[in-house]
Amino acid sequence: MGAHSRKCDWCGSGTPIVRDMEPVNTDYQYWCEECARALVIKGDPIETYRELDGEPIYGRLLDEHCTLKRFYSFATA
Repeated sequence: MGAHSRKCDWCGSGTPIVRDMEPVNTDYQYWCEECARALVIKGDPIETYRELDGEPIYGRLLDEHCTLKRFYSFATA
């Protein structure tokens, strides 16, 4: 299944913008912008991720909403 035909694993309706490369639960790997923002605000951000469609949307969410500066990894491979 291509990335464009996927839906957010959490809400089931949004278009994924980010993939969790080391998910605790493999049922939840692809996240839409709204669900990813909720994770960041809740204080449970994705730590090793891959941006989808080449846009740094998730990186901007981390910059805007993450007050605890932890080490995050953008997966390039």
